[in-house]
Amino acid sequence: MRSPLQVKRFSFYACVLVVFLVLAGCSRGAPNSPDAGLKSFSADALMKHIRTLSSDQFQGRGPGSKGEELTVKYLEEQFRGIGLRPGNPDGTYVQKVPLVGILPDPRMQLTITGRGGRLYSQFQQHFVAFTKRVVEEAAIDAEMVFAGYGVQAPEFQWDDFKGMDVKGKVLVVLINDPPVEDEKIFGGKAMTYYGRWTYKFEKAAELGAAGCFIVHDTERAGYPWEVVRESWSGEQFDLATPDKNMGRAAIEGWITSDHAKVIFETAGKDFDALKKAAVSWDFKPVPLGLRAKLTIKNFLRPVDSRNVIAVLPGSDPKLKDEYVIYVAHWDHFGMRDEVVGSKIYHGAKDNASGTAALLELARAYKRLKTPPRRSILFLAVTAEEQGLLGSRYYAEHPLYPLAHTAAVINMDAINVLGRTSDIVMIGRGSSTLDEVVESVAREQGRAVRGDPEPEKGYFYRSDHFSFAKQGVPAFDPHEGIEYVGKPPDWGLGMRKRYTQEDYHKPSDVIKDYWDLSGAVQDCQLFFLVGYRVAEDPRMPEWKPGAEFKAKRESSLRQAGASH
Repeated sequence: MRSPLQVKRFSFYACVLVVFLVLAGCSRGAPNSPDAGLKSFSADALMKHIRTLSSDQFQGRGPGSKGEELTVKYLEEQFRGIGLRPGNPDGTYVQKVPLVGILPDPRMQLTITGRGGRLYSQFQQHFVAFTKRVVEEAAIDAEMVFAGYGVQAPEFQWDDFKGMDVKGKVLVVLINDPPVEDEKIFGGKAMTYYGRWTYKFEKAAELGAAGCFIVHDTERAGYPWEVVRESWSGEQFDLATPDKNMGRAAIEGWITSDHAKVIFETAGKDFDALKKAAVSWDFKPVPLGLRAKLTIKNFLRPVDSRNVIAVLPGSDPKLKDEYVIYVAHWDHFGMRDEVVGSKIYHGAKDNASGTAALLELARAYKRLKTPPRRSILFLAVTAEEQGLLGSRYYAEHPLYPLAHTAAVINMDAINVLGRTSDIVMIGRGSSTLDEVVESVAREQGRAVRGDPEPEKGYFYRSDHFSFAKQGVPAFDPHEGIEYVGKPPDWGLGMRKRYTQEDYHKPSDVIKDYWDLSGAVQDCQLFFLVGYRVAEDPRMPEWKPGAEFKAKRESSLRQAGASH
């Protein structure tokens, strides 16, 4: 039996031993600590991936090209080298995405007749047009109708068509939402899905229109005409469907704002006056008294494209069948024939940078001594630039149940300009991911701000949207705008410069002024947000009023009923 003095000494040394072991554990990183992952990010590693993926050798990473072959091979090798398991349950790293390539003959000409006049519109200069129908030839020869913003929004009691039968007509519509003064309608300054070009083409098809042209406006669209011209005049892709997309309008396209004015003058109409009238609730469609005639000849090819996916299984038996997805699109526009020679659309920022972040996040998670409780999926998707096709295909054919997917974190064109004192969260205020992001940012000494350019509708323009439409809570981060050591307006100025000079252009290459310290900072934030969601037994939720809340609740009910 020990004496009281021996007991005291034993207790003292036991306490010292416990403290020593705790401190030793901390220095090495506790089993469930994210420290090892956080420390793994480096600017050099990110730059190495970006330099490879945006090189001439990868030819702009166009779907169905040599660039896709090289990119998919590179991603597979990286995931395998990191030590991650193949993400497809069939034992491979790929999910096949059946696409069809549709290349329009650029010799097309739009002819507009009526009111005693005839107007010839030149492809690329005045308009771009294409068809998503999988046919060798598509044509229109139909009356033109100005349909305002082309919106039917019953929740706002808004209808730009007012019962007019537009079946077989060619619609001319304006970009974005109607800019009404009442902020309760169409979200005020922020764009809703009604403002997206995808919605306008979908609505035209739903109403049976023969064609639909959107009038481009640089300020309201958020990008200049050159982006439209260069994005939509080459080969277009779509998912291969049994009906060959015959449910789409025969012709879809864009018209420059200046040329729209000429068309309306030909019709004896004042374009600016009708544009102003279209903001009113009582606007009615205006037949233009003109007829549009256009034939597009297509070159078709099937394309077996691929999403690339890897998985880190979770460590908790109760949660490992639930998932956090990190997603980035690997594709860009490939090579296009230009006026002089052929140009490579390198896509260094968009989206070699996001793909690099995806790979380094995968490496960071693999360095953890113990994986997080939920499983982590790393998904590099194809054909984002063609309308979010790769992510849409995954969301419609998920390899892991979306009802068991806690959240998706998207990385599209990450920060390459240096450290910031803030982070932009697109869609802020819509889900409980707000609190997770704000907590992590606060620990970094940073503020979280909403979209500084809400009128551009960024939430609907990248791959997280494919998941959100299916109900999965989504975090779509953008670089901050308050750069350390820079004037207050420098960040927004650089954003606008990129949009004007490099967005969707061959000039999107690595620049001398790039500083990836901000990319490292953001990757650490992305890592911690995903890690905390993966550790928390509670699923993130959409907040009341969020447009995807009902879909999520329905999905969860169905999943519960099936078990």
